[in-house]
Amino acid sequence: MSIPRKTALALALPCALVAAAHAAADLPVHTLDNGSVRATVTDAIGGRLLSFALAGHSNFLKVDTAAGDASAAVDATADNVGWLGHEIWVGPQKEWWSHQDVNPARAGAPWPPDPYLSLARYKVEDKSADAVTLASPASPVNGLQLVKRYSLVPGKPHSLRLDVDAANVRKAQVAWDIWFNTRAHAATRVYVPVARRADVRQQAIEPKPDMQPLTWTLADGLFSLDAFPAGAGKPHRNGKILLQPAAGWMAGFHDRQVLVIQFAHQPRTAIHPDQGQVELYNDWQPDAPDKGLMEMEVHAPYEKLAPGRHMQASELWTLLPYDGPDTRRAHVAFLRAHAKELGLNGL
Repeated sequence: MSIPRKTALALALPCALVAAAHAAADLPVHTLDNGSVRATVTDAIGGRLLSFALAGHSNFLKVDTAAGDASAAVDATADNVGWLGHEIWVGPQKEWWSHQDVNPARAGAPWPPDPYLSLARYKVEDKSADAVTLASPASPVNGLQLVKRYSLVPGKPHSLRLDVDAANVRKAQVAWDIWFNTRAHAATRVYVPVARRADVRQQAIEPKPDMQPLTWTLADGLFSLDAFPAGAGKPHRNGKILLQPAAGWMAGFHDRQVLVIQFAHQPRTAIHPDQGQVELYNDWQPDAPDKGLMEMEVHAPYEKLAPGRHMQASELWTLLPYDGPDTRRAHVAFLRAHAKELGLNGL
């Protein structure tokens, strides 16, 4: 007997939700909640941040807890798994597999990310109601061990602090930067303070018949990617922009929330020339907006580390409610109205 299509869809949706919930339940989760914001972190799959949201709001991050098997063995042959959320990479990307001998077949490859830092189980070093500290295994791919600390901020009930320490565990010098990669929904509107056109670099995309490059606006000291409507028949847009910001912050608007990410502003000379201090990757699929992606990325200074030496970097995240129009003009006005209280320079 065949099942009517509407009935089949009605049955399929609960099953899909149950499957997703089961996948999420397989991940150990540490929750930080002060009543104003709520964050969840897992010590599995690279010690990543899975969610961050205002009370009563949806997850600002894009995450897929059913992307793979969190208990799968991790070694130098592992491929990337699209768990998304927030994770830490190291830069420059072109050297990811250039300083290792554990997988000669990947020598010089720019992909995938280091599986020991992105996929492995981290050790819980410390945990309290408002903070969790996680330590990665020592990576034979890039010679680093990461310690991540996620903490709610006293006196700032809408904020979360992300601290990272990277230690050289090799007997020889290594050179890397700490790279924060925050995955958000494709329709997120992101603003970055940028002083001039020369501080914007656009990477070329792989030419495909159905894909067009991103376009952008730089006006009133703020950079933003242009927004395009959803709908069938509109072009797929994809690309990456490398930015030298004029101040240490960026802000993303999505689904009645604004995520402000603050970081230590660096001169361009401190950032590896192949990277930007801020990078925005956007994959916009107008016929399937939920399948796309926005990445809000920040690079710390590129440093040479002697054996046993450490480098650190941090971000301060703040979530604010937003009920205004989804326009550049309204977004910029909102940011200017909150610039003083948040300490947003460059506006």
